[in-house]
Amino acid sequence: MKKKKLLLKIIIIIPLFFIVFITSLYLYAKTRPKLPIKAANQYYIYDKDGTILETSTDSWTTLDDISPYLIKATLSIEDKNFYKHHGFDLLRIIKSLYINAKNKDNIQGASTITQQLAKNLFLSFDKTWERKLKEAWLTIELETQYSKDEILEVYLNTINYGGVYGIEKASNYYFNKKAKDLTLAEAAILAGIPKAPTKLSPILNYDEAKKRQATILAAMVKNDYITEQDMDIAYNTKLNFYGKLSKNDNTLMYYQDAVLNELKSIKSIPNSFLKTGGLKIYTYLDPNAQQILSNAIINNELDPEIEIAAIMMDPNNGHIIALTGGRDYNKSEFNRAINAKRQVGSTIKPFLYYAALENGFTASSTFTSEKTTFVFSEDKTYSPKNYADNYANKEISMATAISYSDNIYAVKTHLFLGEDTLVNMLKRVGIKSKVEPIPSLALGSEEISLLEMMQAYATFANLGNKVNGKLIKKVEDMNGNVLYENKDKTETVLNKSLAYIINELLTSTTNYNFIDYSYPTCYDITSKLTHKYAIKTGTTDTDHLIFGYNKDIVIGIWSGFDDNRKSNVVDGKNIKFIWADMAEAYMQDKTDEWYTLPNNVVGVLVDPITGTLATNETKNSTIFYYLKGTEPTIDLIKKDELINTIKIEE
Repeated sequence: MKKKKLLLKIIIIIPLFFIVFITSLYLYAKTRPKLPIKAANQYYIYDKDGTILETSTDSWTTLDDISPYLIKATLSIEDKNFYKHHGFDLLRIIKSLYINAKNKDNIQGASTITQQLAKNLFLSFDKTWERKLKEAWLTIELETQYSKDEILEVYLNTINYGGVYGIEKASNYYFNKKAKDLTLAEAAILAGIPKAPTKLSPILNYDEAKKRQATILAAMVKNDYITEQDMDIAYNTKLNFYGKLSKNDNTLMYYQDAVLNELKSIKSIPNSFLKTGGLKIYTYLDPNAQQILSNAIINNELDPEIEIAAIMMDPNNGHIIALTGGRDYNKSEFNRAINAKRQVGSTIKPFLYYAALENGFTASSTFTSEKTTFVFSEDKTYSPKNYADNYANKEISMATAISYSDNIYAVKTHLFLGEDTLVNMLKRVGIKSKVEPIPSLALGSEEISLLEMMQAYATFANLGNKVNGKLIKKVEDMNGNVLYENKDKTETVLNKSLAYIINELLTSTTNYNFIDYSYPTCYDITSKLTHKYAIKTGTTDTDHLIFGYNKDIVIGIWSGFDDNRKSNVVDGKNIKFIWADMAEAYMQDKTDEWYTLPNNVVGVLVDPITGTLATNETKNSTIFYYLKGTEPTIDLIKKDELINTIKIEE
């Protein structure tokens, strides 16, 4: 009997305690300072001159100016009990737990609109228990401090509609109309996007968006918002998508995405908008450079399906002044400039040759360029080929190997130095991607991001100082308090004189004097160039890359197919012309100043192919640069004689 009474007390006390506890939480939340909920996703992005580029709140609209269809569609699919619950839909939570347990997968969520808004008050979306508890508490605060209409208004003005935030901006983007003028069919399409903004964008994935539209229309019928006839008419209505932003340059959206991505990595920025009231983000974006980048892509013919990524950087400090992660943000939001890693091909070779210069090579050092099979322990072999299977079948200088991008010369150099040498060299210039000490590393077989390669090339462009690529100059809260300010940090990692020599060697890719048994890799754009540049291209079966620079600018471009289809020669040629257009347009009004010759470097007139001293009979004599004391006299040391650790089968 006593046990029954005790059990009865427990049954009564526990729920009573729970009710008192929850009631106390809500009462306490109501007494707290009112949350500035319009700060959700509130940020302003500025270019280098302080001109505003983007604000997340420039299209704020009230509930009265939003189509009732959109509101009802959103409630039907996101939170049908929104006006009945107090922040948490307990029945929906229980139902989702049952369905997920039954299917052994997290296939159904139970977040209410208030919970989703609480989540949007944070910069990032980590899934820790601490974060979940914070979101739950914010949900309670929102429910006690604001009316349902106020919560819904903020939600609709800050939610992500496929890279476009807020219903007014989304309505303009997808249908070129105001949110209050959306039809039932249009509203049902837009209401479906927030669940999976990229997957359910009607421009990117029309079929998936239509499936979601059908689900939403059916939910609206079930909730007595529309009739079945309305549903059928709306579903069968043909929709015309506008798909344009207020700005003409769709590549600019990639820059802004990269800025927000970098923002999340800055530890001094509070993880909640509530602590800052929103953010003012000042960037290094040069609008002129961004337009130059965009125009160069538009004005050169590309395969309609091929993608492209490009970065323009100031090599002296790592400031990224222009960037695109694709050809058209409307078609693909994936930012290939910062998020993709691809094989970099022959663009890795300058770092190999710098290491060679440190180890006693010179611009005149020779190897024989011929079909070669390298044999290693356990009879493993490696048979690299030159482009188009074209070989000199004679000794060639390092400068010629760079001009033609000779693969045999590169692999011989790599193996002679030891495969770890290039790995260590890449680490020195800031490459963080994992690269293996394998023979094919000399030909760029490992995957590295475009941004990493840009930082590495900037080390050559500023004569040996490693920089960190940065888009953000400064971040302030809405009261003007500085939360973060970039301090340009450089670290000297290369010898200035050897960097100068590499820079001169990379001008050989556009130098007609190197035309012999083949052509310099960039000879086809030489006529377009009015300034002096160091340039290197790279090609794999699927990718094309080009990096080039002078004292003022580094420009890097990648092109290829997202599905790794093979690309062709025309694709590779096109990005060279894009690069030339970008470089020349940027340098148009700038003085053509090349690097100053270091005191310990000397220029000598030589035969460009053999690297031997020029004579009266030498055609196309060219100046090569050397550390004093290493310049050629009469005979050159032939590195082929030293490569006795490598067995070669002809």
